[in-house]
Amino acid sequence: MTQAERILTLTLNPSVDLSAEAETVRAVRKTRTFHERYDPGGGGVNVSRVVRELGGDTLALVTSGGVAGRFLEELLAEGETPYRALPIAGRTRIAQVIHEISSGLEYRFIPEGPLLAEAEWQAALDALNREEGGWVVLSGSLARGVPADFFARALRQAKAAGRRVVLDTSGAALKAALDVGGLALVKPSLGEFEALVGRELRETPALIAAAKELAASGAARLVAVTLGSRGALLVSAEGQCWRLPAPDVVVRGASGAGDSFVAAMTLALARGESVEEAFLWGSAAGGATVAAEGTAHARRADVEAIHDALRPMLKGA
Repeated sequence: MTQAERILTLTLNPSVDLSAEAETVRAVRKTRTFHERYDPGGGGVNVSRVVRELGGDTLALVTSGGVAGRFLEELLAEGETPYRALPIAGRTRIAQVIHEISSGLEYRFIPEGPLLAEAEWQAALDALNREEGGWVVLSGSLARGVPADFFARALRQAKAAGRRVVLDTSGAALKAALDVGGLALVKPSLGEFEALVGRELRETPALIAAAKELAASGAARLVAVTLGSRGALLVSAEGQCWRLPAPDVVVRGASGAGDSFVAAMTLALARGESVEEAFLWGSAAGGATVAAEGTAHARRADVEAIHDALRPMLKGA
């Protein structure tokens, strides 16, 4: 396998992720939790963690503020994820994922996060421009105070520098970046894609047609739509189409699965692997993450095993 180019990620609204278990989650009464663990979180952070786990070269650019920001940096350092902190006046958020044992349900509590000043989000754009890397992953939610066209601005900047850009976001931020076009890969979930096109796409032919239309428009060379328990779909600008079922794993949580998909697929593309191989790696990493406990990310051995199991299932559509 060839050496990959460095993958830069940018996370404007990172988090410290607390995951734990509780026998039963009750209103008003105290809910005792156990098996707590803390992980660095946020779209780009998760991508960099998985790229690092899979042996790739990455740098995570993350905003950081307050005590939680310092804890985030400590967790990144402990996990040996290369990062650069971008100081902000606000406090980095703390998110919680609680697994209720009695029901098997997962509860996610996600704060809105800090308000960024213009100087702070502009500093993030400047930092992205200064760092070396052939690939840029723009993912996750935009922090409050950041304009909806922020990723579009970052995309224009990266394209001007000859970088390839991967996008994983939603809503107005997704639409603004797609209007710029020229993405190497865009990865919406089914719900995000339906919101983008303004209609339901539950039937496979309609989904494929919409994905092909987006790819043919020049918005992105590759369009990958993750479908949860139905697997994933990939379409190229040349009109090729592939389907993969969801990996056969015990689902323990969904936190970070999409980020892992993006990480592994981007890394494979950066290593010069085929589109089909990249799709397999992405799906395998997503599957390995849903099988992991709490906010833990995919492990390399699990990703490799799932990749091999999925290979015979790759189909054209």
